[in-house]
Amino acid sequence: MPFAEFTALLLLATAMSFTPGPNTTLSTALAANRGLRHAMRFVCSVPVGWSALLLLCAGGVGAMVLAAPVLRLAIKGLGIGYLLWLAWKLGQSSRLAEADAARLNVGFWQGVALQFVNIKAWLLALTIVAGWIAGREDALQRLAIVLPVMLLFAFASNLTYAATGALLRQWLAQGRRLLWFNRSMALVLVLTAAWMARA
Repeated sequence: MPFAEFTALLLLATAMSFTPGPNTTLSTALAANRGLRHAMRFVCSVPVGWSALLLLCAGGVGAMVLAAPVLRLAIKGLGIGYLLWLAWKLGQSSRLAEADAARLNVGFWQGVALQFVNIKAWLLALTIVAGWIAGREDALQRLAIVLPVMLLFAFASNLTYAATGALLRQWLAQGRRLLWFNRSMALVLVLTAAWMARA
């Protein structure tokens, strides 16, 4: 892969991975409410799920989704519904003690599954396949470069957001700060769902 293309890939990975979205919002909220250790299950699930999505798109599933409007609509509908459900659960927690398994618990496999209903993840995977992999003679070599780079970015961005949430944890425990933080994070999820509805 030429250096200019690799640089463009790094710029895209940085912009898409470190801007707020469903994954980074949940990483932050989980760590703020339940601690960094608990959030690590989700942080680790994002690169695993997203890598599986990228491999499926590279294998042709992405083209199939684009060609079948009903399938695209179903993915979008599930994603929007799941984000709104998470936003509602998150908005209910006002104290650290309330953010238990019954309130805010997104585990590893839920995090993996979230990637398949996350429009931002689909857009990134489809963009990378179309721009860097599909139709190239060295497609497998390119995939072997792109996949670990994107794994690293997915992990690093979610870990950064989770660490930020964990650093805020004690400060948020005072008064009604956690309630307003959770409502802010819930609003980000709702806005993301609204963006997904328009995408």
